[in-house]
Amino acid sequence: MLEAINLSKEYNGVAALHSLNLSIQAGEIFCLLGANGAGKTTTINLFMGFTEPTSGEVLVGGINVAEKPHETKKLIAYIPENVMLYPTLTGLENLAYLSGLSGAAYSDAELVQFLQRAGLQEEAMKRRVGEYSKGMRQKVGIAIALAKHAKVLFLDEPTSGLDPLASNEFSRLIRGLANTERVAVLMATHDIFRAEEISDRIGIMNAGHLAIVVNARDISPARLEELYVRTISQKHSQQEAA
Repeated sequence: MLEAINLSKEYNGVAALHSLNLSIQAGEIFCLLGANGAGKTTTINLFMGFTEPTSGEVLVGGINVAEKPHETKKLIAYIPENVMLYPTLTGLENLAYLSGLSGAAYSDAELVQFLQRAGLQEEAMKRRVGEYSKGMRQKVGIAIALAKHAKVLFLDEPTSGLDPLASNEFSRLIRGLANTERVAVLMATHDIFRAEEISDRIGIMNAGHLAIVVNARDISPARLEELYVRTISQKHSQQEAA
């Protein structure tokens, strides 16, 4: 569902991503770990067509993003660190409006079902989103992805600021999307524990390079943290030498 081929990106002559080669299958969750500036968000932005690559190719569902951006946008959904919704509208109204932008027309009963599948309590659906917690807004974001029948989901620091209970529930919902809907998930995060818990594979990024890729089931949180710290330390050592 997702493929990067020799993908690179420069901003004003400064390399943000170096020759990334990555493929993610339907139903797979791939987590990108890395410090700020490592290239995680740049990778997501390239896949979503928010920015154009300096070189290389980005494919979503086998379609080249640069050549057919409108076609690939039909396949994807995006949940950023802070889900942007209309605060004066209810969760149900937000879902009706935002799913309608993609051409869908659902009954209230169908919209309620999407929100229920995303884990939002029924009493909250008719409350204004301005009263929602971050976790509740994310559930509306998941419902939007369900209503859109997205084949790919991009997550950028989704568990930042969530308490452990909300973070665990969010991970369970995303795992369910991957397992039951066969959605391919690319998630950028600083949360080592959550990455090890939710993902199938984990990539550690360092200064625009995908330095390490591991299978989550084959590594313990302690070993993953060791690899992460070692990778980040290499970056710091290079900066000091320069």
